[in-house]
Amino acid sequence: MLNQQQLTHRLNEAIAHHKAGRLDRAEGIYRQVAVTAPKVALVFDLWGQLADQQGRLEDAARYYTQAHRLDERGFPVVVRLVQALISLGRPKDAEAILRRFLDKVPGSAEAWNALGYVLKIEGRIVDAVGCHQKAVTLNPKFVEGWIHYGLTLGIVGESAKALKQYEHALTLDPNHAAAHYGRAETLQKVYRHEEALAEYDVYLKMVPGNLEARSYRLFALQNSDTITREQLFAEHVLYGKLAGKGPVTLPGYDVSPDRRLRVAILSPDLRTHSCAYFLEPLLRHLDRTQFEIYLYHDHFREDDMSQRLKQYAAVWRNFVGQSPAMVERTIRADKLDVLIDLTGHIGVSIRLPIMAKRLAPVQITYLGYPDTTGVAAMDYRFTDPIADPPGEADAFATEKLVRFSSVAWCYQPPEGAPEVAPPPCLANGYVTFGCFNSPTKFTDSLYHAWAQILERVPNSRLLLKGRDFEDAEIRTHLLSRMQRCGVPIDRLDLVPRTATTAEHLAHYARVDIALDTFPYNGTTTTCEALWMGRPVITLRGNRHAARVGASLLECIGRPEWIGENAGDYVDRAVEIAQSVASHAAELRPRAAQSAMLNHSGQTRRFAAAVRKCWQERAATGRDSGGRAA
Repeated sequence: MLNQQQLTHRLNEAIAHHKAGRLDRAEGIYRQVAVTAPKVALVFDLWGQLADQQGRLEDAARYYTQAHRLDERGFPVVVRLVQALISLGRPKDAEAILRRFLDKVPGSAEAWNALGYVLKIEGRIVDAVGCHQKAVTLNPKFVEGWIHYGLTLGIVGESAKALKQYEHALTLDPNHAAAHYGRAETLQKVYRHEEALAEYDVYLKMVPGNLEARSYRLFALQNSDTITREQLFAEHVLYGKLAGKGPVTLPGYDVSPDRRLRVAILSPDLRTHSCAYFLEPLLRHLDRTQFEIYLYHDHFREDDMSQRLKQYAAVWRNFVGQSPAMVERTIRADKLDVLIDLTGHIGVSIRLPIMAKRLAPVQITYLGYPDTTGVAAMDYRFTDPIADPPGEADAFATEKLVRFSSVAWCYQPPEGAPEVAPPPCLANGYVTFGCFNSPTKFTDSLYHAWAQILERVPNSRLLLKGRDFEDAEIRTHLLSRMQRCGVPIDRLDLVPRTATTAEHLAHYARVDIALDTFPYNGTTTTCEALWMGRPVITLRGNRHAARVGASLLECIGRPEWIGENAGDYVDRAVEIAQSVASHAAELRPRAAQSAMLNHSGQTRRFAAAVRKCWQERAATGRDSGGRAA
């Protein structure tokens, strides 16, 4: 047996080897000391940290477990054990560890906070909120507790309350970077756009290397009506430089151009989410003799939509809670041919930093984010010639733009959508304009246009539907801002979010004409409005986010509803108000016959584009012997 002095010397020696990168020598010492000092928790904790660093999570969890058995009240090792179990996809085991710890140390605010984090990963969000509330009650000065409390409140949709938790954390520590980050995200959610951008800037001065925060900021910039296209592109290019550059190709691949391809789709939205409505028809019709599909979900929630999507996948994985290193190792081990990102810079989980290292010979971004990623290792972005006009748009993309169809979307109307209702103006004698787009897309320029429309169409009303409209503070903020821009708020109706898609769509019975947002157009909302028989007025801008509405309206043969500037947008809305009743019955059949609802045709075009991307990469990835370079 080692005495204390000998033990300390041996552990210091192992730690020195570990820090110097001599991991085998460090592990050899830990193995020896574990035999001679089998009841010292620190030995197994340090050994676990070494295994963790090497990605040997099963070993790490085993060593952490032994350290925890030897020191059941030591919380740091509990945290490391819990994270290892989560990365191994064992959140229930992590929960059990924390509950046993809390049986012994019920007053640990840190443990209650950690339990809330684990329950959140399990999808038990309401229970998680209770745990975070318990943590800050036990220790009102626990800054991280207030931050996690705010984060979880944001997930359940209580954004205004979440903002208060971040601001309280900042009263305790004005320089806490994570609190500034959380506040920036939440300001964005409560429609205080300029404040959100300013807060992101504060945070990024503190932590300039946080790529996730830069992604959220890029998404916020899409809603700006003052940034130029050149400035926005420069911001994306900067992100790409910070993310780094992976290899052009990966070695060891069979680059046969026509063989069956292993294609993975990565998204946090493989659940009931607008993204899934555009993805499912493609998955349903893809030729399984040509493509082996891997689906990588990245969200705690799996629901009926997730179950439907699983049937199209040879492999389904959920990466929620897993570290970037663990996700990277798993994807590399799957030996993909093509990896398709559906998130870009928007989503609850952004994996662009690992894609920047190149995880597959061909990497494609599509659907989720309306712009370039800026990432050098992202080879292609799928789009169409309306959203991204040839020549003009190519200069503002770091990827090669692939215009795989006349319209970039393959829309699946929700099951159980109500029948098209007659325009309400027929019964009430006045026109109701409506916008169900996210209020994060509302800008002063948009408010000014809406004010002009309401002024020029006598007795007309405007119905807006969005998240958090039931919150008094958020309503006050929105109404005050609209009033300053001239919107007559006595002719305005604010409708909160509804529980189901069917209830949401039923509200189109209260609307005659849908008004698209600009400069960030809607996508799902435009498709839904058209499906529910409502004309949509949009403005064709100068970048993808501002041209989606034009693409969808061109697709159904209604280019006359596309304004070329704000004044034209107003004119077209006023004009259609004179003939709105004539369009309700014809729009759903038009949409049904369009390219975006021709699911098999869109899938063939999509699949052909994926194959062509592979063939291009395969052609550049051959050496003189025809093998992968």
